[in-house]
Amino acid sequence: MEHEAFIAHDVPPEIFDRLLALGWRHFGELFYYYQTVEEPELRHVRPLRIRLEKFSRSKSQRRTWNRNCDLSIRLIPLNRTEELDTLFDLHKARFSHDLPESLGSFLGEDPAIKPTDTRQFELRLGDKLIACSFLDVGQDSISSIYAMFDPEESARRLGIFTMLLELDWAAQNGMTFYYPGYAYREASRYDYKKEFRATEYYDWNSWQPLIPNSPMS
Repeated sequence: MEHEAFIAHDVPPEIFDRLLALGWRHFGELFYYYQTVEEPELRHVRPLRIRLEKFSRSKSQRRTWNRNCDLSIRLIPLNRTEELDTLFDLHKARFSHDLPESLGSFLGEDPAIKPTDTRQFELRLGDKLIACSFLDVGQDSISSIYAMFDPEESARRLGIFTMLLELDWAAQNGMTFYYPGYAYREASRYDYKKEFRATEYYDWNSWQPLIPNSPMS
């Protein structure tokens, strides 16, 4: 089947790792995968992961890291607030189509129901919340759910920076894999995910190394 989904209220960390390794994602209680999508032309979905023991930052990623050393950063359990919803509304204004309805589209509409260990990175400039990312913690894996930032701070490349924060935390905590989500075999707006070293892609049979400037099968 090219598209599957199920509902789960509680997924143990070791089972969550296995689902990620088979290409599954989730928003709230909804677990799903899809192998193709039309946007509007047919695109072939490829789950990605980074093998943490082999990852290192590129020169541009090191610049992004250093550019944001003035921010206050904390990692806390998932806590959806009005402040986060306001930031989400600012962030989604960057897009002209396929706009998500709410933060609940990614986190689930009932914050009390968390089938996995979901946490959030909050990034502040002074007292102002300028970015936030959400991640799931498995037994040996981290899965990035969603990241958002204030468009006024676009020069900081906060989408990349939050990924680097998640990668750093995962490595420090002895994880094996970091899953940044889906990309497409074809060129798309998700290609920034392919720019990280030690990235692998799932061809829906096995995981393959992503070779820079080479097409995915």
